Amino acid sequence: MLLELVDVEVAYGAVTALRGVRLTVDAGEIVTLLGANGAGKTTTLRTVSGLLRPRAGQVLLDGEPLSRIPAHQLIRRGVAHSPEGRRIFPSMSVRENLLMGAFHDRKHVSTDLEMVFGMFPRLKERIGQAGGTLSGGEQQMLAIGRALMSRPRLLLLDEPSMGLAPLIVQTIFEVIAQINATGVAVLLVEQNAAQALRIANRGYVLETGRVVLDGPADVLLADDRVRQAYLGEDVGTPTGAEAAASS
Repeated sequence: MLLELVDVEVAYGAVTALRGVRLTVDAGEIVTLLGANGAGKTTTLRTVSGLLRPRAGQVLLDGEPLSRIPAHQLIRRGVAHSPEGRRIFPSMSVRENLLMGAFHDRKHVSTDLEMVFGMFPRLKERIGQAGGTLSGGEQQMLAIGRALMSRPRLLLLDEPSMGLAPLIVQTIFEVIAQINATGVAVLLVEQNAAQALRIANRGYVLETGRVVLDGPADVLLADDRVRQAYLGEDVGTPTGAEAAASS
């Protein structure tokens, strides 16, 4: 087991954001978190990456509790976080932003830069350009590329397709699958539930800080509750063929 959350509870002051969350990510898996705004998805990722500390429960990496390890040291343990909103450094160049992802280990910088540029050729074309002048899609590529520069075993992705054009969204999902094919496990928070479930191995559904549903991605994709709540399908309305058969 690469990652395990055991009865994790997280609070912002008096407000409880996660309530007894249990989830796992095995090495090499893509696991997606689904849920409405405020369900606790981003809080889960921030807890895994050490930005938030659980009030109760444990976060385990390779079976070892992470509660006493500072967030910046988790990078050395193989955990990288590409946050919601990208959070790139707007006044720094593309190259400088990418190098920030490799701050803990500069031995493989040249190799890792070429790896990122192989996945995102557009970043190579803009290597000297300030991050803040990139398009939204290019900034998302930069945020993911920066996370990859730390050579993670577990990549946390928070809403990588948010606000992007459909063609760029397709590129981002193709790259996520490509990253996973290299052996990197991915814990994915994504508003595009259908796309996320199509590339994921498993998924969890969060509601008001609790896991209310989990299972293989294909099972969740076919589940009426998921289809109605997150895929925008009206499962209560019969199709034309169903209506004709019942008449």
